Amino acid sequence: MGRDLVDVVVEDARWQGFGLPNLAERAARAALAGVGPGPEEFSVSMMGCDDRRIAVLNAAFRGKPVATNVLSWPSQERGATVAGAEPERPDPGELGDIALAWETCAAEALAQGKPMADHVTHLIVHGVLHLLGYDHVDEADAALMERHEVRILATLGVSDPY
Repeated sequence: MGRDLVDVVVEDARWQGFGLPNLAERAARAALAGVGPGPEEFSVSMMGCDDRRIAVLNAAFRGKPVATNVLSWPSQERGATVAGAEPERPDPGELGDIALAWETCAAEALAQGKPMADHVTHLIVHGVLHLLGYDHVDEADAALMERHEVRILATLGVSDPY
């Protein structure tokens, strides 16, 4: 497989026991392969934290002082200029950062009746697509992003999350 694509920092030990580093590597590689750029050219930083930590980050960066499942910070703006269009391929290098909150992810997986690993895989794919410039602000962009997610997740044996 070569070098690691994802550098994972575990702030909440439950993520280590869950196997986040391996799951993150697999999901991020699938996301990149699924939309074109080779994973060998890129790197992603990921943090497995708790709801308290992600609420602080959400407040600081989005003005929303509540926990959320996943946050992403692209290293640069990469969005498409036309709604529903593919973003341009990024230059090789650091794509950005992703954070996942244990309690929110676990509660969502339970409420949706799906395995935690499948839900977290989806959130990682979703986060990596955000780092690549995909978004879901308008309907056309959301439809494109969801199509990619469903197709990528299928390659990983994960059912359509929508």
